[in-house]
Amino acid sequence: MASEPIDDLAGGHAGVPRWQQALLPGAMRAAPDGRRSARDWFVDVLMFLLALGIGALLLAESWDDHTTATAAIDVVLGIAATIALWWRRRHPVAVAAGSGVLALAFAFPAGAALMAYFSAVLRVRVRALVALSLLGGGASITFPLLYPSQDPTSTEIAFGLMLTVVVLGWGLFVRVQRELVRSLHERTARAESEQRLRIEQAQAAERRRIAREMHDVLAHRVSLLSLHAGALEFRPDAPPAEIAEAAGVVRASARAALEDLRTVIGVLREEGADGNGAAAPEPPQPTLAQIPALVEQSRATGTRVGCRIDLAGLDGATVGDALGRTAYRIVQEGLTNAHKHAPAAAVEVAVVGLAAGDGAARTERGPSADGPRLVVEVVSRPAVGMPPPARGEMLPGAGTGLVGLRERVALAHGELVHGPDARGDFVLRAILPLMGAGR
Repeated sequence: MASEPIDDLAGGHAGVPRWQQALLPGAMRAAPDGRRSARDWFVDVLMFLLALGIGALLLAESWDDHTTATAAIDVVLGIAATIALWWRRRHPVAVAAGSGVLALAFAFPAGAALMAYFSAVLRVRVRALVALSLLGGGASITFPLLYPSQDPTSTEIAFGLMLTVVVLGWGLFVRVQRELVRSLHERTARAESEQRLRIEQAQAAERRRIAREMHDVLAHRVSLLSLHAGALEFRPDAPPAEIAEAAGVVRASARAALEDLRTVIGVLREEGADGNGAAAPEPPQPTLAQIPALVEQSRATGTRVGCRIDLAGLDGATVGDALGRTAYRIVQEGLTNAHKHAPAAAVEVAVVGLAAGDGAARTERGPSADGPRLVVEVVSRPAVGMPPPARGEMLPGAGTGLVGLRERVALAHGELVHGPDARGDFVLRAILPLMGAGR
């Protein structure tokens, strides 16, 4: 009769420390390889000792009913049944059935039969379990009949049946516990897999969205560059001042286009709704200039928002549209998180330009960098004495906003950090290098 192991948790407890995995059954470890764990060895030794002890006790009680030959056979069969317990995990039905049949007529194998029956309860199907339970009940009846003692036969039969029921109940309890652990593990693994999938989808969607945003800007830069280069080609006799002016425009357009191209490179564009590869038209995208309007929108909701935009440290360097959009999205995400998780907090928005070699004193927090850069920081300060909002009062979120923001900052070759600082304020800070500056 085939068996169906139910405690095989392949791939199991990857998050469980190694010393704790040693206390788990071998099949429930992170990488089951067929080897016994420390717990398995302990259980094996304990079962061998119990099987030998119970068998020896029953043999001693029925010794007077044995001849020398039958006693020797009883001992040999009992030792063989105890040794067979080594294979009870791989062949639970065969080991339990074989030792159970021997226990119908012999005393020493009864201890091994009881241990094998408990092990089979953990692993076999219901039909096999019923058959093994009937076999165990039969042994509880035949043993007092073959080896009567001073106690009434009915008492011994009742005790044997009760012992079989206790072992059955205990085994079913352990079985349910293992099934519960397996279901919880599978649920956790499925949740982790779904979360990884959501993060990957958010990253891919952010890449595609950035590519769509860059399409119109990059095309505009290249068209301007082509237009002025064409003017230089068809008017070689133009005055030197006009040639110099056109060359300057070409140089500026090429620098801006290179900055946009560095942002987009490696990003795959999604086919448009028409299926011909053309991206669907998008509305004009916000830049650095729209941050004050974004702050005013938050103020209109009652949020206390301070805003400081200081680009004087850039020494005349300009912030491109691509970098401005990234700064805008950082401020937008910071204000959104403040609205969701700390509606009563005071928010400070700082957009500061730092020149090459300048320290980070202007932001009071950010690290230094080599080249000119833009530091965008959103600090949320909880109100003093105001308890945090209850979970039911917080606005729901998918948890992928910061994932997309990190992807956007990485594409701008910047650095993003977020989390509480030493004062307990939540800080969202990005350091964005000006890629085209000084080139």
